[in-house]
Amino acid sequence: MLAAFLGLGLAALLLWWGFLWTVQRRLLFPAPLSAGAAAMPRDAEAVWLDGADGKSEAWLLRPPGGAGPAPLVIFTHGNGELIDYWPDAFAGARRQGVAVLLVEYPGYGRSGGAPGEASIREAVLAAYDWAVRQPGIDSTRIIAHGRSLGGGAAAILAAERPVAALVLESSFSSVRAFARGFGAPGFLVRDPFDTRTRLATIAAPVLLLHGRHDAVIPTWHADALKAARPEAQLEWMDCGHNDCPPSWPRVARFLSAHGIVP
Repeated sequence: MLAAFLGLGLAALLLWWGFLWTVQRRLLFPAPLSAGAAAMPRDAEAVWLDGADGKSEAWLLRPPGGAGPAPLVIFTHGNGELIDYWPDAFAGARRQGVAVLLVEYPGYGRSGGAPGEASIREAVLAAYDWAVRQPGIDSTRIIAHGRSLGGGAAAILAAERPVAALVLESSFSSVRAFARGFGAPGFLVRDPFDTRTRLATIAAPVLLLHGRHDAVIPTWHADALKAARPEAQLEWMDCGHNDCPPSWPRVARFLSAHGIVP
């Protein structure tokens, strides 16, 4: 009898693992459509980045006036978002003389291909390599800023390209750690986005922002990132995951303290 129960339990576990293996990318990358999203700002520059499976879109938002080489924020958004949602959030940055490059993920919005850690890595590195060649961009003041899933993408960028700062907002320590909450062992995770490990390889100053009441990516992820990079600056916000106030004022203070923005 005991053997039968154990066999049923093992069968149920294997079925659950098989289900997670099959659907994990649909859960991690829901890829909302661009229908109904705000139109691209008239002063934005659309950029198409070549990838192995198609082109990925990005929007370059320059500061008004265009006086002198500007620092650039390369921003990567959450898994249920599009670049279309973000121009207004960076209006303050642009007024402060900072350019912003919003990078879309493969398979999201109008971008070709399919999302995954490898294809997102390809897109963010292509965005960086394009941006540093553009007139009016200060290649020594590139900031990688990622929110939620985008924190994993921003950490990849900061680990593989020289950046002036890394900002991780409401992000996870790794997808493997996140998946354990759903009973998924690490070996099942196709796209680990191991930010915690990457932090050890990043020389730039790091700002961690996290909501105290985040029920999507719990606060222990921020604690784990802080433990991996003790000199990182961790700031708690009085919010959850999707209801936090615009983060630019906090980011601007951090960047100013490090001499990256005025």
